[in-house]
Amino acid sequence: FHYPLFDKTTRVSSKRQWSAFIGENYLITVHTGELKTIVALFRDCMANENARKEYMSTGSGFLLYRILDRAIDSYFPVLNKILSLMEDVEDAVFDEDIEAAKELSILRRDIITQRSVMFPTRDIFKEMENKLKRFSKTDVTAYYNDLMDHTNKICSTLDEIKEIIEVYKDTDYTLATNRLNRVTRILTIFSAIILPFLVVSSLYGMNVVLPGGMEEGNPQTFLILLLVMLVVAGGMLFFFRRRRWI
Repeated sequence: FHYPLFDKTTRVSSKRQWSAFIGENYLITVHTGELKTIVALFRDCMANENARKEYMSTGSGFLLYRILDRAIDSYFPVLNKILSLMEDVEDAVFDEDIEAAKELSILRRDIITQRSVMFPTRDIFKEMENKLKRFSKTDVTAYYNDLMDHTNKICSTLDEIKEIIEVYKDTDYTLATNRLNRVTRILTIFSAIILPFLVVSSLYGMNVVLPGGMEEGNPQTFLILLLVMLVVAGGMLFFFRRRRWI
């Protein structure tokens, strides 16, 4: 089995593995670190005799169910936290003053980790239901069906969140593109306004005889230069129209 971990400092989700060895009269769990759901259950059993009888008097199969049930129930607060982050990301996507791409990337990475935990767990639950009947003194079918229902609900919610994140990602890209287009349009307008000044200053900076100038000589050189510039400009305009850029 796997369970998710979340580092609040780095905002990175990871997964850890834990294993269970089950027999008719025993249940052994192995995990790294402290798995809070298992530790809390066994502390309850050590501190409360009634809890110990409730968990351990109906067989190892039922005890494993109680551990898994606690583990799945502990996942719902994680799911609620993700849904809360979704609302924050939604606000960031439609706020021009907030960079939403990073938040979306973090949330997508988190969802990928959560899916890699829950979907294999659901498949394991499907396989183990019939195998664990012989390790329980009571019929555990209804219990494991309830466990499957909770797991399916979590997986469905993760699928929905994944789809919503993709929509937010596309929306953020579209809005960012529109903002960039507005900036580009403004810069283009400024360039068009400045262009006549650049043309006039360039022409009068040439070492040729210009109309209305103080220089003496044949003005044909200026006319030839002007003709060349018009031909180049016309060629570029023709090329742009052929490429459907304008």
